Amino acid sequence: MSVNRLGRGLEALIRPEPEQKKKQSSKKKSKPGVSLIPVKEIFSNPNQPRRDFNEKALDELIASIKEKGIITPVTVRKVDNGFELVAGERRWRAAKKLRLKSIPAYIITVTDAAEVMELALIENIQREDLNPLEEAEGYAVLNSQHNLSHESIAKAVGKKRVTISNALRLLKLPPDIRKSLRNGDISGGHGRAILQAKTTQSMMRIWKKILNENLSVRTAESLVKGSGPTAKAKPKKKKGSAHIRAIENQLISVLGTKVKLKPSKKGGSIEIVYFSKDDLERLLDLLNTLD
Repeated sequence: MSVNRLGRGLEALIRPEPEQKKKQSSKKKSKPGVSLIPVKEIFSNPNQPRRDFNEKALDELIASIKEKGIITPVTVRKVDNGFELVAGERRWRAAKKLRLKSIPAYIITVTDAAEVMELALIENIQREDLNPLEEAEGYAVLNSQHNLSHESIAKAVGKKRVTISNALRLLKLPPDIRKSLRNGDISGGHGRAILQAKTTQSMMRIWKKILNENLSVRTAESLVKGSGPTAKAKPKKKKGSAHIRAIENQLISVLGTKVKLKPSKKGGSIEIVYFSKDDLERLLDLLNTLD
């Protein structure tokens, strides 16, 4: 499977039906490369990365389709018993609720399950339809079930490798925090800040404080830095410390963990904190990819 072509998006894989099939088919075409397919012949993708379908948003989509029709075709692939959705499940669900007989669809020629998953992720990411947890779960499926490396996933979806690694770390959050992330109560940035805490108890305490006080990601990161059980009163900041903090924050953003800059007269040192063997391996993996 070539991942390079996936990065160009779904259009790179859309193929009009062969000429012979066009002659045999009795279905009307809405435009080149698009077929009108009976709604009852389309089935949901079991590996659909999107898990949450907001009923209010779906009702708004239904109202829009009633008024203007389906503007953007869904994307499907041919399977033995009909067609499997690759992208456009909300449009398909809306069509079913409206009892539409057919729906415009791109038919793509792809048979590999991992490639189907990649395409579904690409479509949702390009439309910004996934919440951070759904995105992370999609990457996890590609990584664990289809044995794709973080680098291969990054190339497929057009993101940096460190972005994929940091997204996957969100799956290590406690269940209640993952649910909060899925519901949009906190952002992915908040989730990564919470992960910097050493224990589940600390994570839960910081999470509740974020919710109760509506803290920004930057404030949450600062809260984690001073949340240790032996934390002492911070000394007054020396001149130039704002510049040091800015560098520390930049490193924290890249590495996704606590970072401390310790300048001295002749140079200085950088302290990078890790909380487990897996976390150390993740950091080594990230550092090895930096230019």
